[in-house]
Amino acid sequence: MELFEKIKLSEKIKFIRSVRGWTQEDVADKLGISTHAYAKIERGETDVNFSRLQQIAQVMEIELPRLLDLNDKNVFNFACDHNTQCQKIDNNWQVNSPSTEQTECKHELEKAHLMIEQQKKEIDYLKQQVSDLRDIINLQKQPEK
Repeated sequence: MELFEKIKLSEKIKFIRSVRGWTQEDVADKLGISTHAYAKIERGETDVNFSRLQQIAQVMEIELPRLLDLNDKNVFNFACDHNTQCQKIDNNWQVNSPSTEQTECKHELEKAHLMIEQQKKEIDYLKQQVSDLRDIINLQKQPEK
């Protein structure tokens, strides 16, 4: 029997997360659940409803049918499609995830994008305040009737 011939859904989810270079905490945050609750999903200790499966697939950037269909023949194709290095050594597949440095850079970039978005919102708010203050000043400058 091949290594991934009868791979469980929980193992598929864990595999995809590791291929992406994400921690359980990363995925839990993206799902809006606790790390403990997510870890139970990966360990197969909790039943996952359909809507949660859809959410997991979306977070994992994979179509739900593909997630459900991953097997020994295509699990490594999936892994090798996502910035990993795959090689077969002595009839066993070796999957190397992105380096920690690459993952950290990606996280820092995501943080920077979030900070920029927040700053844009603050700038828009301040522009609105300036506009409102100008309107008040102009009203005060008008002579009384």
